[in-house]
Amino acid sequence: MGNLIEELMGTLGGDITSQLSNAVGIDQNTAAKLIPAVAPMILAGLKKQKDNYGGTERVDHILNKYGSPSVLENLGELFSSKAKDENADPALGGLLGDAGVQASNLISQQFNLDGNTAAKIIPMLAPVILGFLTKKRDHDGVGSNGIASLLDQDGDGSILDDVAGFLMQGLGGSSSGGLLGGLLGGLFGSNK
Repeated sequence: MGNLIEELMGTLGGDITSQLSNAVGIDQNTAAKLIPAVAPMILAGLKKQKDNYGGTERVDHILNKYGSPSVLENLGELFSSKAKDENADPALGGLLGDAGVQASNLISQQFNLDGNTAAKIIPMLAPVILGFLTKKRDHDGVGSNGIASLLDQDGDGSILDDVAGFLMQGLGGSSSGGLLGGLLGGLFGSNK
C-alpha cells in the first residue's frame, strides 16, 4: 500500500496538489498533506468491501462504476465541479459510511479548514484514487487480483500497518495521525 501511495504521489502529486489548492482555496502545503491522509481511507474502504461484500468482484464493481482513469487527465475540471457541490458526501455512499463523516471532521480540525471545505476533500480525492487504481488494473498489467492484493500488501489482514506512515505524513506527524488511525482501526477493523 505504501508503494501505491508513493507511486500516486510521484506520478500525480504535484498536479493534484496545485489543482486541489486552486479549487478549494487552500495553500499547497496543506493540499499536499491531504492526499496521503485521504488515500488510506479510500483503500481501507475498498478492503472492507472486498473482505465483507464479495471479494475481488466487489472491488472490480466499485472500480468499474467510480474509477474512471479519464479523471486523471483533467483534475482541474473534476476538482472544480466537486468544489461547487453543496451536497458533498464524505461517506462516499457506503464505501466509507460514518467513517467518512468522522474523518472529514478530523480533517477539518487538523488542517484548520471550515467544515464545508473539509466535507468536499474526500469526495474530491476519491475519484482520483479510484481512477489511479483502475488505470493500474487495466493499463499497467496489475489485474484485478493484483489490485486486491495491494489492499493488504503484507498479507496480515490489516491495512493499518500498510498505511501508518502515510497517515502520519499526511497529518504532519501529529497526534491526530493516531486519531485517524484509530478511526480507521475502529471502523474498518484493525485485525481485518
